[in-house]
Amino acid sequence: MTLPSRHALVPFVSVDNMMKLVLHIGVEQMMQDLAEAIEADFRRWPLFDKTPRVASHSDVGVIELMPTSDGETYGFKYVNGHPSNMKKGLQTVTAFGLLADVATGYPLMLSEMTILTALRTAATSAMAAKWLAPKGATTMAMIGNGAQAEFQALAFKAVCGISEVRLYDIDPAATEKCARNLAGRGLTVVPCTSAEQAILGAQIITTCTADKQYATILTDNMVGALGDIR
Repeated sequence: MTLPSRHALVPFVSVDNMMKLVLHIGVEQMMQDLAEAIEADFRRWPLFDKTPRVASHSDVGVIELMPTSDGETYGFKYVNGHPSNMKKGLQTVTAFGLLADVATGYPLMLSEMTILTALRTAATSAMAAKWLAPKGATTMAMIGNGAQAEFQALAFKAVCGISEVRLYDIDPAATEKCARNLAGRGLTVVPCTSAEQAILGAQIITTCTADKQYATILTDNMVGALGDIR
């Protein structure tokens, strides 16, 4: 039997495959590795196409295509953002992506990117905080306590050395769930009843919400007295 060209079989990373990979490596190690890779790409920023994402907005959310290339490989991500999905028992964000060889145009890999987006978003935030946060910061406030908040907390612990996270969400049930899922992860978790309470004593503030209805999360007056916060 004649085997097909290697280009005929495109590797596919499923949700199950991605979960097994993350569990094998470890979530915090995965965050560290991703943050290092993302920082390395920022250092070669001039090599990348800066093609604007193609966004299709609706009353209930947005669907986006996000393409880029460094001249050797080309990639795009399909991702949506529908905040009201949680009311239907659905995820707010789903995504998949493709990587291709620029020289031939052949696809090299298809991958789920829902889990990867959660990991990459958190790793990017932590990577930025590593350079922008006050030196020796140990406490962060997390405003918005959906699923992404858990990834953010673990990323900041792994990359920045955060030891305490102060949680606030307009939905107390979200805060309870986040605190429950972070239990036993080596973090001191402090549920709060207001954004003001959450940022008290925090050196890093992360807003983690996709809800456009509540776009104003913090005001100048809330953080103005804390000079160390950037």
